[in-house]
Amino acid sequence: MNWDDTTDTSAGEGLAGPSAERLVDSVADGEDQAVEAALRPKDLDEFIGQEKVREQLDLVLRAARARGATADHVLLSGAPGLGKTTLSMIIAAEMGAPIRITSGPAIQHAGDLAAILSSLQEGEVLFLDEIHRMSRPAEEMLYMAMEDFRVDVIVGKGPGATAIPLELPPFTLVGATTRAGLLPPPLRDRFGFTAHMEFYEPAELERVIHRSASLLEVGIEPDGAAEIAGRSRGTPRIANRLLRRVRDYAQVKADGLITRDIAAAALAVYEVDERGLDRLDRGVLEALLKLFSGGPVGLSTLAVAVGEERETVEEVAEPFLVREGLLARTPRGRVATPAAWAHLGLTPPRSQTAGTGQQDLFGA
Repeated sequence: MNWDDTTDTSAGEGLAGPSAERLVDSVADGEDQAVEAALRPKDLDEFIGQEKVREQLDLVLRAARARGATADHVLLSGAPGLGKTTLSMIIAAEMGAPIRITSGPAIQHAGDLAAILSSLQEGEVLFLDEIHRMSRPAEEMLYMAMEDFRVDVIVGKGPGATAIPLELPPFTLVGATTRAGLLPPPLRDRFGFTAHMEFYEPAELERVIHRSASLLEVGIEPDGAAEIAGRSRGTPRIANRLLRRVRDYAQVKADGLITRDIAAAALAVYEVDERGLDRLDRGVLEALLKLFSGGPVGLSTLAVAVGEERETVEEVAEPFLVREGLLARTPRGRVATPAAWAHLGLTPPRSQTAGTGQQDLFGA
């Protein structure tokens, strides 16, 4: 059971409503954060999944402890909900050090970062979530802090400005990002260890669900855990959220034990199908297939047909549909794949180009 990331960088201002209401959203809300605090594993042995990352990180931490030194700076990248915050807390626990948690959007000025760095204790772990959203002046200050454990504080303005060097105690920076490509190379190169978090396999999610069910004192059968895992989009955070909703259903509609049938019935109530698609995902596919014969269709046209903002369709629904092979992005617009027709139980027409003249007016 490992998940994290309280900030969604991909969501625009228009996404707050639809994204926040989705049961399969990988971004943590207030309830998720409270539950995660109780369910998070405390060490690498408890952490489920990400086998290569765990093995590599274990070597880094063991070597640092053997040298009696602080661990190298660590960069964790990957989608929300895969365990970046959890791993940062485990790093601090394994090193026997306190942890300070902040985020890139909270650091808008170099002075904000200087205040945080100057208050760190020796060996402390600084977790910087969504590090790619930090302001450029703070980012440039971070270069020197990571490499030389020193920052220059500018006093005054103009020709009379003076740089006062401030020595910092050795610390470990753990940066987390959902968009590693947005990090400038000078910052990325200063991390001693970089890891990419992968989506989980269903078998790994089943282990996550069994562990969480045990901690929540929920009875669950193996086939019930498998049913939830198959609808969790490869993300532990979503698996645990679905588990809590299925638990509620089992307590009200059954005897509290989660079986495959109970899990399937509960998730049908919450409109999460067997592949993890929810109302928004299916709405996009249905509009693409039924109204536009499978495409190609422009994004703006598709968003109007679904009744959502363009950004909501592009940033909230499409990534999972593309990853599942149900939708493809092409220069001419969005196109449904044969798997999409099969998933909705529809038969594709002989020609999927009908109506493309109107769709091309709007562009992709």
